Amino acid sequence: AHVGISSPEGRVATFKEFTTNVLPMIKDLGYNAVQLMAVMEHAYYASFGYQVTSFFAPSSRYGEPDDLRELVDTAHALGIAVFLDVVHSHACNNVEDGLNQFDGTDHCYFHEGGRGRHELWNSRLFNYGQHEVTRFLLSNLRYWIEEFGFDGFRFDGVTSMMYKHHGIAYGFSGHYDEYFTGNTDEEAVVYLMLANYMCHKLYPGFVTIAEDVSGMPALCRPVGEGGVGFDYRLTMSVPDMWIKLLKETRDEDWDITHIAHQLTNRRYQERAITYCESHDQALVGDKTLAFWMMDKEMYTNMSDSTPLTPVIDRGMALHKMIRLVTSGLGGEGYLTFEGNEFGHPEWLDFPREGNGSSFHYARRQFNLVHDEQLRYKYLYRFDRAMVQLEQKHHWLSARDQWVTLQHNGDKVLAFERGGLLWVFNFHPSNSYADYRIGTAWPGKYTVALCTDDTQFLGHGRVDGAVEHLSTPMEWNGRPNYVQVYLPARTALVLQHS
Repeated sequence: AHVGISSPEGRVATFKEFTTNVLPMIKDLGYNAVQLMAVMEHAYYASFGYQVTSFFAPSSRYGEPDDLRELVDTAHALGIAVFLDVVHSHACNNVEDGLNQFDGTDHCYFHEGGRGRHELWNSRLFNYGQHEVTRFLLSNLRYWIEEFGFDGFRFDGVTSMMYKHHGIAYGFSGHYDEYFTGNTDEEAVVYLMLANYMCHKLYPGFVTIAEDVSGMPALCRPVGEGGVGFDYRLTMSVPDMWIKLLKETRDEDWDITHIAHQLTNRRYQERAITYCESHDQALVGDKTLAFWMMDKEMYTNMSDSTPLTPVIDRGMALHKMIRLVTSGLGGEGYLTFEGNEFGHPEWLDFPREGNGSSFHYARRQFNLVHDEQLRYKYLYRFDRAMVQLEQKHHWLSARDQWVTLQHNGDKVLAFERGGLLWVFNFHPSNSYADYRIGTAWPGKYTVALCTDDTQFLGHGRVDGAVEHLSTPMEWNGRPNYVQVYLPARTALVLQHS
């Protein structure tokens, strides 16, 4: 979440407004943590908080420091952990109000010359080998924990930190030669190990998350094992996959095997937080998943009083299925960007010279989901039901995960996780009666969640009262199978008894 855009109005929202208006929505949806972006003071609002000028100051745009403390305390009272988006990968290039040339030289806190500058970001790069820099950054972490009570950090730009090439125009294949060479910035890796060790040693239960696209081995293993010490990494390839599919591939040509591979392709015994889209996918030049699928019809056909057009029907169905399969198969944590849970339209664009300093796209239109006449409420209901089901069955922390079926012809994907049987039919038009799904568990199955339920603007083609009895016969490599009715563009989650 970004505090400044957390209002339907075209202005900068405040910590107090976030506390009053947004935290109750997070609680209602069932999420147990919120990650706050752009909290560290930054001169340029349109930088999304990634051009930090004052590392030890909450942004004055949103209110007083005590307002941030109140936000964190209120979240804790609601059972919501609060994570801070930490930007230690670089610093703002500004001289007057930033760290750059703090003592009149170009190498106070930063590397000298070209190594101290990130040309794409127009920012300065820390010299993690200097003890003073390490002390500065570690003390900065403790400041945010002890002064405001944050429960975790999401470290921005970890790939840029760990490699001297910063990952620019570099494709990682996963081969170990890519990670342990002269291109690795060992001083930066050691700093990250120190940061993780300190946070976990001094603050038991603290959570650290790495934004890394490289797949660095042991990034999410404890420092005591020789790892870098993070608790989770972000699965940054997953949202890219969904956007690419929607932009370039017809529904009938979706590769189910590729989808399953992308969702499960992560380091063994290294936990990951998965997501369909974040702020990155909605920045100007791109748009939200909902807008990719429904586009301009979201302006005219999102009212219950208008006919359910094929475009809206498809978009609503796939929005639910994409979120469900990503949560079910993609990792050990699940993330959403505020507003996207109900299919927020359009894109993000902060006020800047190029758009006439407009706030029109730098806001979250929560009024859309609160309007009972509009269809956004159905996606909100589904997201809440999905999160509540996870709270009951805890699939994100389940060790078992078995993909039983990847059928490209039928466009069907099935897997077992968290004691549940998951079945997805991505085919745009084909429905299947008595479709056999292999399963490890004999017995009776009932529908725990169905994307086609009318309460989620589905067509109600699946009777949730029907019990499905397993048959003791090997199918899909499993000792039993159940038969289900599987409508087009529908997902079922079956619970076993």
